[in-house]
Amino acid sequence: MFSPSNIGVRAPEFPKGLPWLNGKPIPISALRGKVVLIDFWTYSCVNCQRTLPHLKEWHKRYAAKGLVVIGVHTPEFGFEKDAANVKAAIKEHKLMYPVVLDSSYAIWNLYANHWWPRKILIDHKGMIV
Repeated sequence: MFSPSNIGVRAPEFPKGLPWLNGKPIPISALRGKVVLIDFWTYSCVNCQRTLPHLKEWHKRYAAKGLVVIGVHTPEFGFEKDAANVKAAIKEHKLMYPVVLDSSYAIWNLYANHWWPRKILIDHKGMIV
């Protein structure tokens, strides 16, 4: 489990069976050799919305150099669990990186997250930094 005291531990794999938008499921282990930025967000969170332009720019600028941005959409409110609403937000914000729907908080809990937005960086060896 992730906590500030666990920086330097191997990043846990995402649970299987969660719906992915903008791409196919990506195992964390398949991303060795790349730097991974996990963004915990929810589409109606204004602070999350304010970070999206930066994430889009990082994806655009650094994807070819090995950065993989993965959005983890974890809803705060019931209406945010609707995949159609999330798809509409992805389209509205023109997100090009993959987004996984975490409506049951499986990834959220695995990474011991507590807030939105939250960025977790994983180095090229698969370690949380």
